[in-house]
Formats: sequence, C-alpha cells, structure tokens
Amino acid sequence: MAPYIDLAEYLFRRLHQIGVRSVHGVPGDYNLTALDYVEPAGLYWVGNANELNAGYAADGYARVRGLGAIVTTGGVGELSAINAIAGSYAERAAVVHIVGTPPRKAQNEGLIFHHTLGDGNFRLFAEMAAKVTVAQANLINEETATAEIDRTLQAAVLNSRPVYIEFPIDMVKARVPAAALDTPLDLTVHFTDEGFEDTEVDLILEKMYTAKQPFIIVDGFTSRYGISQEADELVRVTGFPTSTTPFGKGIINESYPNFHGIYAGAAGKPIYNPWAYGTDLVLRIGPLNSDVNTYGFSVIPDKHKAITFDRDSVEITGTKYTNVHVKALLRKILDKLDKKRLVSKEPYPDLGVPAQELKALPPTVPEAIIDQETFWQRISTFFRPGDVILTETGTPSMGGREFVLPPHTSLINSSIWLSIGYMLGAAQGAALALREAIAEGKQSEGRAILFEGDGSLQMTAQVISDIIKNRLDITIFVINNDGYTIERWIHGMKAHYNDIQPWRYLEAPSYFGAPTNDPEYPVLAKRAANWGELWEILADPQLQKGKGLNMVEVLMTKEDCPDTLKKLVQSVNRRNSGEQERPHKQPRLEEEIVKAAG
Repeated sequence: MAPYIDLAEYLFRRLHQIGVRSVHGVPGDYNLTALDYVEPAGLYWVGNANELNAGYAADGYARVRGLGAIVTTGGVGELSAINAIAGSYAERAAVVHIVGTPPRKAQNEGLIFHHTLGDGNFRLFAEMAAKVTVAQANLINEETATAEIDRTLQAAVLNSRPVYIEFPIDMVKARVPAAALDTPLDLTVHFTDEGFEDTEVDLILEKMYTAKQPFIIVDGFTSRYGISQEADELVRVTGFPTSTTPFGKGIINESYPNFHGIYAGAAGKPIYNPWAYGTDLVLRIGPLNSDVNTYGFSVIPDKHKAITFDRDSVEITGTKYTNVHVKALLRKILDKLDKKRLVSKEPYPDLGVPAQELKALPPTVPEAIIDQETFWQRISTFFRPGDVILTETGTPSMGGREFVLPPHTSLINSSIWLSIGYMLGAAQGAALALREAIAEGKQSEGRAILFEGDGSLQMTAQVISDIIKNRLDITIFVINNDGYTIERWIHGMKAHYNDIQPWRYLEAPSYFGAPTNDPEYPVLAKRAANWGELWEILADPQLQKGKGLNMVEVLMTKEDCPDTLKKLVQSVNRRNSGEQERPHKQPRLEEEIVKAAG
C-alpha cells in the first residue's frame, strides 16, 4: 500500500475495519466525490430514497450488526436525517453520520452557499447535531484528520451512540498517512480498580444469598452494553423469577422455566403484580426508565431493595458506585456465585409461563375477525430461531410484548423515541445486516419480520422501494385497522384527525417496481380478513422461507387494541390529569391490584 492515501479512503476503510459492511445515505453535491470511495473500500452502497429513511435504516442495521453508517449532504440532507439520529441517541444505536459540506475556503469567508440559511454561518447545523451525538469531528486539518476520525469512531462503538463527522468537499482527496490503518482501533473498555470491584461483587453476592423473594428484570440497554450473554447466564444459573421490560424483550432465552414474560406493572396481570411488589431484591440490568418502557413508571423498584447494573456504574440498594465496568462485574459475580447458597423457592410462585399460555388458547373460528387480544400470541407460532422481529410504535409494539419467542431470536422495538414510521426503515437496515451475517457464517438462518401499522407505513412508504432496490428478503405484516388506533385510545376515539386515507397497500410492490415472475426475488402480497385466511397465508411455503418481498395485510377493527394498551393509556391519562404516581410502590395502585386479584 502507498505511504499516503486520500482521506476519504482512510475513512471508509476504517469503517470496514470495525465491522461496517454497508453504507446508507443519499447522494448530494457536497458528498458525491466522497461516495466514489465507498465500494473500493469493500463497502456496499445502499442508496436510499430519502435521508430520514436512510437514518432509520442505519439505526436498524446498527441494532443487528453493532454499528451503522449514513452519508448525507450538508444542511438539507443532514436535517432530514436528524430525527433518526436523535432516536439513535435516545435508544443507544451506534450510527456514524458523515456529512458532506462546502469547501473550507467558502466556510471561512462566510459565503452564501445553497443548502444553508443564507447567513454565512456554517456552524449552525453542527451545533444542532452536537445535541444528539456523543462525539463530533470537523475534518478541516490534514494533520489531525485521521486522528479525529479514529476518535469519533471509537466514541460511537464504546458509547453505543451516534457520532457526527463533517467532511468538507475539498478534503476528500487530502493526502494522509496510510500507516495508521495498520493499527486497529482500541475498542475495549478499560477495567476499573480490581480490588474495589471485588468488594462490590462480594456485597452483591451477599444480598443475593440472603434474598427470600428475588426478582430479575432485564432491560434493553443490556444488549447495547454488550452484556446480553452475562444477563442470560445469570437468569439461567440463579433460577430467579425473571421478566424483561418491553425494550428488553428478546434478550433472554424465553424457554427458561423461570422466564415469565414482560413485567407490566400497572398494566400487567393481577396474578403477577402482588408478588412483584413483595420482592425483597430486584436485579435490574441495563435499565431505560422511560414512561412507556416502565408502564407509567410503575415497574421501577424501590432503590433500597434493588441492584441496578448500568453501563459504567452499579447502584446497590441506594448506594451508587461509578468506577466499574459492568461486563467485568457481572462476569466476576457469575464466576464466584455459589448456587447452593441461593434461596430455593418451594413452591415456586405461579407467575404464568408464556409458552404454556399460548398452548392453552382455544382454537380460532375460521370465519371470525382477527382480534388484537390473541393475535400477538398466536402469531408466535410463525417464528423460528434466528429471526429478527420488529414491531412498529402503536398497536404492533404493544401487542408484540405478548410474543412468545423461540431461542436465538431478537426483537427490535422503540421504547422512548417512538417516531412512527421508524420501524419500516429499521427493517430495511436489519434485513441487510441479517443477510450479511448469514453470508459471513455468523448465523445459519433467520428471517426479517416486520409488524407495521397502516398509519406508520404511510409515513415512510418509500422504504419499500429501498427494499426492492437492494433485493432484501423481508416479510411485512401490515396491521390495517383504519387509522391511528393508539391515538384514538389516548384521545379522540371518533375524531377525524385520527383517520387516514385508505391505501391499496398490497399494490406497493408493483408501484415501487418489484420484479414479476423472478424466482430469484419472489413477491407475495396477500390479505387476511379472518383467522382462516391468515392461517392459510402463514402456511405458504414462500412465506415460511421468508425469501423475497412478502406483504401480508391483516385486517382488524378500528377500535380494537391490546388490553395492555388500554391499561397503559389509563395510567398515562391519570398522570397527565395531575394525579401523581410513585415508582413501583404505590399504595393506591397496589390496593387496586390486590383487589383485582381477589
């Protein structure tokens, strides 16, 4: 290799080195010359129909692969993507946002360039991006540019959050030393003081040994912190009753006998909550304390009986220790754990087993309308190990909490940003990442399966074009309940503003140019208006295989929604009306639950 290379080559080769294989984005005049370096670096250029969808897709790609990348042009392009980048920041998806900008001389002189506000201020958009990214770099100096690239890429991986790189068009061909590429980026989290960490391990173990009614809650940031394996092992070896939050669903092997579904607090099963409120030790891993993820804050335990494992800290019954590396801490706990000293719960509490509850459902009536109450459980029989399943904000996200997942599946949902339309774009990125993982032998099988509401699909329908263009294998269940059902339940059940224009959704593949009669990329588009039609469609060999583009429109009634959504809305409405709710332990709420349980 030559001793000097162009800066754009350095950037894209670095991305390849740390695991990125595809780059999302939209070409624009300030990034065109940089795009010439994407494919020579061994990267695949996706090419999206718009920047917002590209951002959503890079986020979904990152949630499967670990890191995603998007290239936009400055101003109009980057602002179109900033909503997606903000969601990546809120929910900790590592996305590298590369923005092509005008030449340095024009910026320094404050010239009035297109795609700007016409005031000569070229720093404004970077200031906006700084609010929703964990690190930023402006590649204006040949002497420091490679170090700036390395610094921001490290920050993205180590913090599992998006970063922002400004790339002036006149810096694309800047010559920089190639030797730095010979040294891999240091992407390891450095350990804390070993002796101090050992003290914390002993303290945590002692509390685990003395607990009479322990409980484990696994949350979504567990995967972002790279501790899914440790969390799963902790659940398995302790045998402690375990639940996840909505954001954490899919991280733990749901076939374990001590797994009891999602802990839904105020919106949950009456049989579960009195037991949960009576626990004397709660191990919380990777928490996200958003209102939606905690059911109106009703599942946040009393800190004095909780041990909370966060990215670089652990809080032990009210005392927070910040000099820890959570992965190392959990590993030490597991290595030192004496299972014989753990409580043996006899008889084991009857908290419900999701797989058994699915088997106990009565048979469907073929002519009956598909209902939200049981659809989400019943559709679980379609899933297989290796699948990546995505649920859009709204009834799919709420209903998907009832999925019964086989081992080695993953679930992607949104539990704080909740930008409707996100999941269609994320599914494109996830399907691409899944294809790469199978091609690289990282997994042997798996399908990308999306549950998308009709209103959400109308937000980002152009993603279907991106899916077809890149010949991605994906199955989309379009939940057609004629409008914004979740908003209807929040406010305005009969209001016109919650209505949408009916689309002929199954014509989308044709409109966006899907091939016809191509055995290499088959297309399936079918509608299910009742249970009989749905089961017939699900048995289709193409749908079972998940090859090509598959769209299944599932008709449901306008006002139907999962019971948990109704309960959550009631909780939110109480809070919005001024009623105060205390986390986890609330006498009024507990009394209601106990009363409901009889």
